[in-house]
Amino acid sequence: MIAQEGLNVFPKETYKLNETDKPDALLIRSQDMHKTHFGTSVLAIARAGAGVNNIPLIEASSNGTVVFNTPGSNANAVKELIVAMLLISTRPIFSSITWAKKLNGADVSLQTEKGKNHFAGTELKGKTIGVIGLGAVGSRVARAASDLGMHVIGYDPYISVEHAWRLSNDIPRAGELADVLRSSDYVTVHIPYTEENKDLISEEELQQIKKGAILLNYSRWGIVNENAVIKALDSGKLKKYLTDFSSNKFIDRDDVIVTPHIGGTTIEAEVCGAKMAAQTLRKYLETGNIVNSVNFPTVEMDFISELRITLIHQNVPNMVGRITTILANDEINIDNMINRSRDKIAYTMIDTAAISEDKLDELRQELLAIPEVIRVRTLNK
Repeated sequence: MIAQEGLNVFPKETYKLNETDKPDALLIRSQDMHKTHFGTSVLAIARAGAGVNNIPLIEASSNGTVVFNTPGSNANAVKELIVAMLLISTRPIFSSITWAKKLNGADVSLQTEKGKNHFAGTELKGKTIGVIGLGAVGSRVARAASDLGMHVIGYDPYISVEHAWRLSNDIPRAGELADVLRSSDYVTVHIPYTEENKDLISEEELQQIKKGAILLNYSRWGIVNENAVIKALDSGKLKKYLTDFSSNKFIDRDDVIVTPHIGGTTIEAEVCGAKMAAQTLRKYLETGNIVNSVNFPTVEMDFISELRITLIHQNVPNMVGRITTILANDEINIDNMINRSRDKIAYTMIDTAAISEDKLDELRQELLAIPEVIRVRTLNK
C-alpha cells in the first residue's frame, strides 16, 4: 500500500487514481513488475523506496519508461535500526529480558541483583566500526557511531560530493576495502546491489577481517556471501553476523541475528517515500523534468515558454542535429533546449512558443519518424 500522504500529492481535479487499465504512470512499493506487463503506455514508474530490483529496467528503458526511486527516504529509519543492532550485538539484551521474565517470588529484586553479573556485555565506545558505503544511509550511520564514541573508518570509492560534504573531517576514509576489514571491530555494509557488488564480502574478504569482528548487512541480499559467513563464523573469525535478509542457512544459529527486512519499515519512512515518489512522478508528468531516475539522466530546465517538447531517444551521434533540423524546416523557433544522456539512452527537452494543434500533430509524427526516437511528448505550460 502507498501511504495516503503520497496519494494526496495528486490533485483530484487533474488526476485519476486506480481508474484505468492503461495508466500513464505507476506508483509502487514492492510489487514485482517482472511479472506485470506494464506496456508502452506507461510513461513512468516511481518506486517508493531505494531498491528497484522489482522493476525490469531494460524493458522500461526500451519502452521509454522512466523509472524513479526515492534515495534517502528511509535512510534515518535504517540508521536507527543499525544503532539498535549494534547495541544488541554487544549486550545480551534478549537473554537478560528472557531471564528476568521468568523470575517469581517475593525476592525478585534480590534475584535480579544476584543474576545481573551473568549478563555483562561490552561497550561500543572506543571500538572501531568500518562503514562500507557512505551514501544516504552510510553517512548517517558514520555520524551516529561517532556520536556514540566509536572510531569510524569509511570506505566508498563512489562517494558523491554531496555526501562527502556531510561527513565529518574526523571520519577517515580508507582507500582499500581490506584496510577497513583489518582494522574494524564492527563492519556494516550500506551499498546498493549491482552485479559488480555481488559477493563484495566473500571468503577472501572475510579472511582479511579482524578476528572476532561483528558484521552487519542491512543493505541488500547478495552483497555478503552467506556460505563465506557461515565458514567464518564456524572458524571463529567472525563473532556474529546480523542481517535483514533471511536464509535457511542461518536457522538455529546463536551467532546470527536475522530481522525480517525491516530496515526501512517505519511509519515515517513509508510516508516520506510515498510523498517523495509522488512528487517526483508529478514533476515529470507535468514538466518533463527528470530527477532521481535509475535508468535516465537527470534533466531539469525551467518551464517558461508556452510549449515543451520532450524526446526519449537512443544515444547516437547527430540526434540533436536531426531533431533541430525538423523544427527549423517547420519554422519553429527554439526558446530553450537541453540534452543529456545516460548509457544508451538520451533525453532532449525543447521549449518553444505555442503551436497550433494541427501543426503539433504533424511535428510529433515527423519526430517519431526518426528511427532512433522512442517517445515524444508535448506539454503545455
